[in-house]
Amino acid sequence: MAYKDYYDTLGVSRSASEADIKSAYRKLAKQYHPDKNPGDKNAADRFKEMGEAYAVLSDAEKRKVYDTYGQSGQVPPGAYPGGAGGGMGDFDGSQFSDFFQGLFGRGAGGMGGRGTVGGINLEDLLGGAGMGAGGGIGGGRRFVQNVEGELQITLHEAYSGTDETITVDGKRISLRVPAGTRDGARLRLSGQGPGGGDVLLTVKVLEDARFELDGDDLSVTVDVPVYAAALGRQARVPTMKGDVNLTIPAGSSGGRRLRLKGQGWPKKGGGAGDLYARINLTFPADLNEQEKALYQQLADLRK
Repeated sequence: MAYKDYYDTLGVSRSASEADIKSAYRKLAKQYHPDKNPGDKNAADRFKEMGEAYAVLSDAEKRKVYDTYGQSGQVPPGAYPGGAGGGMGDFDGSQFSDFFQGLFGRGAGGMGGRGTVGGINLEDLLGGAGMGAGGGIGGGRRFVQNVEGELQITLHEAYSGTDETITVDGKRISLRVPAGTRDGARLRLSGQGPGGGDVLLTVKVLEDARFELDGDDLSVTVDVPVYAAALGRQARVPTMKGDVNLTIPAGSSGGRRLRLKGQGWPKKGGGAGDLYARINLTFPADLNEQEKALYQQLADLRK
């Protein structure tokens, strides 16, 4: 498997800051999000690649391991705790990727391959108890009890809940992500890891191109023509359950927030937060002569 340059995938330099990486990912995610490119396999594949790259580069520890071994491919003696040492030998970038994918399955997510293996705890996997005498991988060597991974899901899947399938040590495991799951939630699959250990999954909820989550409340931007805001009209507002009609009060200005009660994120104790529709005024791109005259009349009246 060819080495993947995650920096190139996100279009950032190797010295990019955390903020630069996040900004680049958000920009590309909006461009290639499946909701904006229905049926476009290239866009879907690009979106997955970006998610994999962001999962690694946005985490300081994962990025350090990637920078150290993913690029150069040289694992020096003593790099891993517990005496793995130089028994690993040369370990190039493709082997680095293949090794982790062999443990967690390629893509590690049955729903479009969104699961990633960037969150695997190297110390748990390769440290003392996980290696046989003299180092080396395979050959009947025993792994430690627990392994960790990261499962990426969309905001809509986190809201509604989703069934996922991952592969751990060659075994396919089905799991249910509950509705209302938050970013950073931990899922434990008891006894499903190598040697009967546990699999610990950290849920990564991908940023959405339209919705923003703040506590129990969601926000969405709605484009409203200036005349509709001035006179009062209905507008279609996207929610997590589908579009609904919302009456825009006459005289509404840009940036005004209108509340849709109970359309936000599910609460632990029942019920849900609210959805806030933020008005974005839009203007005709090309005015004809009659429209220009009407706008001029309005301007004259407001002097």
